[in-house]
Amino acid sequence: MGRGGGREGRKIRRAVALGYDPDRDQAPRVLAAGGGDVADRILRAAAEHGIPVREDPELLEVLAGLDVGEEVPPAAYQAMAEILAFIYRLEEELAAAGRG
Repeated sequence: MGRGGGREGRKIRRAVALGYDPDRDQAPRVLAAGGGDVADRILRAAAEHGIPVREDPELLEVLAGLDVGEEVPPAAYQAMAEILAFIYRLEEELAAAGRG
């Protein structure tokens, strides 16, 4: 999730949802993307399904330029590796706390 500038200085929330199917995909793929109400729905769905959310404005800029269904480009692999490490650490912390 990130924030982009809107009209008259207002901040508009933006979000991109990623997914990965190792049997089909070479890299994570954009499942949904948008701003405003669409971003709110993406974030709400993530919360409802226990999907970790990470705020990374620089990566958001790269991912927001992709079409739904498009794979993450190699130029973003380093940032994706950092996100995966974040998710793995979070899962380990939840498991250690008895919630995973």
